Amino acid sequence: MSTTSSNLSLSAAAARNLATATVTVPQWEHITPRWLHKLLPFVNVDGGVYRVNRVAQKTDKDAKFQPELLTVDTGEPKLPTTFIDYEVDPREYHLSAIQTVLHTHTRITDLYSNQIDQLREQVRLTVEAVREKEEYEILNNPDFGLLKEVAASQTIKTRKGAPTPDDLDELLTLVWKKPAFFVAHPKAIAAFGREATRRGVPPVIVHLFGSPFLTWRGVPLVPTNKLEIDKAGNTSILLLRVGEAEQGVVGLQKIGVTGEVEPGLSVRYSGTSDSSIASHLVTRYFSAAVLTEDAIARLDGVSVNKYHEYVYPKA
Repeated sequence: MSTTSSNLSLSAAAARNLATATVTVPQWEHITPRWLHKLLPFVNVDGGVYRVNRVAQKTDKDAKFQPELLTVDTGEPKLPTTFIDYEVDPREYHLSAIQTVLHTHTRITDLYSNQIDQLREQVRLTVEAVREKEEYEILNNPDFGLLKEVAASQTIKTRKGAPTPDDLDELLTLVWKKPAFFVAHPKAIAAFGREATRRGVPPVIVHLFGSPFLTWRGVPLVPTNKLEIDKAGNTSILLLRVGEAEQGVVGLQKIGVTGEVEPGLSVRYSGTSDSSIASHLVTRYFSAAVLTEDAIARLDGVSVNKYHEYVYPKA
């Protein structure tokens, strides 16, 4: 979008184009459906910190006791005593912030908002950019991104590169307790569709939010372009169980902040400069947490470049 020579705000020329002889709001091809954000339950974090308290496992050096139980058929045996031990140093997730300052010249919003509200469109597109950035960070952030949060025991590789029904079945054995959905790049989903169709088991289609999704074993494959494909044409596929009640994966956010325009996202007016530039602070506080290791699994080495030649019998 065009800007002034000082690169501070929307230019008058661009604003005039939107204000006259137009019937559409600004279109932006980088906006995606962001299905992950729609399907991932979000938890409100009041204090900015979300602590995941877990039961200590046998592999934890600080776990001194494990539950001792006895099955009784007859007699009066001495019953064991027990208690459930907890992790001494549980993981804490601190909310991250995506922020930017939106600049709009008051002359632009005053003169060129006759058909389309210039400020509203600037805010809308900025919020879209923030949401796109959020989905990327939930998957790829080095501190809490879901790709990084997968335990080694929950990570497998494809058998032959292209994602096959066998590979997705293996993922389902790792997240077998109420799996919610797969997350994959659209090209990875297409690659799986090719492999499944070649084996005579084309994926079933379901409709969510008014859009079609491929499924495997009844579990939807949710597309996102935020799972990157490397130069060799390889990517990863995730499988998630979601929700606090299911001990799954949850999104974290802070709701009720000043200037909130939607849950957890605020647009706060922060003054007008001597140059008539109005500023609005756009803020989103968020993170993501994996409550138990078996809530997420990852399939690596997913090749999206394998195609097949089909030979049909002559009539």
